[in-house]
Amino acid sequence: MAIDSSAAGPERSSRGKIVMLVDNGVNGDSRVQKEARSAAEAGWDVVLLGKSPTKKSQKWWLGDAQVRLLHVPTPMHRRRHEYRRAVLRSPLAYPPGPLSEYRKQRMKAWRAELNVRSVEARRNGSSLGAVRLVPPRLLAKTLNKWVRFRAGRTEALAQRRKSMDSPLDRFTTAFWVRTMGDRAWRRLDPALWDFELAYGKVIDRLEPDVIHANDFRMLGVAARAKLRAEAKGRKVKLLWDVHEFLPGIKPWNPHPRWHIAQCGHEREYAKYADAVTTVSGTLAEMLVERHGLKALPEVVLNAPDAEVSPEQAAEPVPDLRELCGIGPDVPLAVYSGAAAPQRGLDIMVEGLPQLPGTHVAFVVLRPNSAYMQELKERAAELGVSDRLHILPYVPHYQVVPFLAAASVGVIPIHHWPNHEIALITKFFEYSHARLPFVVSDVKTMGEMVARTGQGEVFTAEDVSDYVRAVKSVLADPAKYRAAYAREGLLENWTWEAQAEVLDGVYTRLTGAEPVKAQQPDSQVMA
Repeated sequence: MAIDSSAAGPERSSRGKIVMLVDNGVNGDSRVQKEARSAAEAGWDVVLLGKSPTKKSQKWWLGDAQVRLLHVPTPMHRRRHEYRRAVLRSPLAYPPGPLSEYRKQRMKAWRAELNVRSVEARRNGSSLGAVRLVPPRLLAKTLNKWVRFRAGRTEALAQRRKSMDSPLDRFTTAFWVRTMGDRAWRRLDPALWDFELAYGKVIDRLEPDVIHANDFRMLGVAARAKLRAEAKGRKVKLLWDVHEFLPGIKPWNPHPRWHIAQCGHEREYAKYADAVTTVSGTLAEMLVERHGLKALPEVVLNAPDAEVSPEQAAEPVPDLRELCGIGPDVPLAVYSGAAAPQRGLDIMVEGLPQLPGTHVAFVVLRPNSAYMQELKERAAELGVSDRLHILPYVPHYQVVPFLAAASVGVIPIHHWPNHEIALITKFFEYSHARLPFVVSDVKTMGEMVARTGQGEVFTAEDVSDYVRAVKSVLADPAKYRAAYAREGLLENWTWEAQAEVLDGVYTRLTGAEPVKAQQPDSQVMA
């Protein structure tokens, strides 16, 4: 997403200070950007703290909201035992660190030196010199085998420490969970402290009235800041914005302790939330059951802006079809959003041989990621690489008009608990772009598309059924686009409607006077 680096507006009265926390670099997170900008437009003093992708801090403005990206050192991403020698488990392994690689390189250098000296001795006709080099060359060969053996033990140990699937590993994990309960994350994933150490003092200096914690990793940071403020006699309210159901996600960190740690961390600090918002009614009910919340969380949908500022409207929107190098009549299926195997993007590539003439565009945050490279290689194997296009994100306020050039919007996600319970961001973006849908049969989105008639539902991970759905939509796109003419459908799926809900939560938390957002001159999006 593009950065709005314009200077902040003039000084104005504030309804209170909100510090928003997010564990990413803000760019690419449209929900967080819209939350910050709309809250500032509603009269709140907003500072959005995120994680810098570099070692340098960054600062810019989103409208009247200040964005600050903090450098987050990560020395604790390695667990304590990973810094120690495994004397009992693997006594021949080298200590953690660069020693193993150094020893291998040192042996290569020694053997190379002996080889050169041997060549020089033969070149000079010195038979005695060549004979004298035989013992050290044999010694070097023997020691090289020994060093490589120890290096192999070191690599195997490192892999075992990553997989942690031995009986001893399972026992120690269970031991910490049993003895420490939800607090066990301190042993299982101490990397969560890295966020605290980077964000904590900054939050304290800002002295917010409300801390808005986005998702589970920021919850603990916000809760501890709230407790510190209360200890100094300052009242701070904590709003926890839950983006997904943590027990139901596919862990993005493969370490077996990671998911256990995150769930415990969330359970420990959920009780400190003064209010909770989330992305769907189903998830709201699940959160009440899981954490014993006193009130049902407010639902703030991941809907797109219905209006944009004159400055944003003046920016030219990239032409999706031009970027793909195709004309207006070429069938184009688009996917926009996070790219990961559980998102099911591979089915769009696998289906191309059965959809002659149809092109596929992936609009993703990292076009050169390993997953995207895998899909490109697969497209080449199938002989369809000329019909696959991988493009970067556009600013969030340009997503809808950008996608509108496609023929069909695809959501091919797999069946994971978290995928079943919400209408995700791209659902609303495709809808406002008035795209016919092809969506997998995940519960909430599949049922919505079937009910509204916006598109076709296919069986997740079934290439043949996916191809059927695409062909059905392309055969009569007007039939599916007609669903958007229904009165009130798109009007309720706008960020402006969601911003009112969020502002109501801030107002109740702080006791501030309800003030209608001072909206800048805007342009309605087509």
